[in-house]
Amino acid sequence: QVQLVESGGGLVQAGGSLTLSCAASGINFRLYTVGWYRQAPGKQRERVATITTLGSTNYVDSVKGRFTISRDNAKNTVYLRMNSLKPEDTAVYYCNGVGRDWWGQGTQVTVSS
Repeated sequence: QVQLVESGGGLVQAGGSLTLSCAASGINFRLYTVGWYRQAPGKQRERVATITTLGSTNYVDSVKGRFTISRDNAKNTVYLRMNSLKPEDTAVYYCNGVGRDWWGQGTQVTVSS
């Protein structure tokens, strides 16, 4: 059974940083393109970053230059380093294999102004 567990969220002031972790079990995570997604209250979930099996990355324009996605295949974990956080980054953040249905519970990120 595939399980993804997100962690690392919290409350941070604008301009601050957080690093989110996505730990996978039940699969060899290195075989999949993985994305970080977020959903703010009243809004649709959006994908903010992806990393391929070869380590290529892609970002939505609103986080480019501020967020960095990475992976540690030995730990079966994908990370999202978030710098220069803004109040509009406030959301529940999830990870998932792109095109998969392995949604976890997510981790809340709240950025105060």
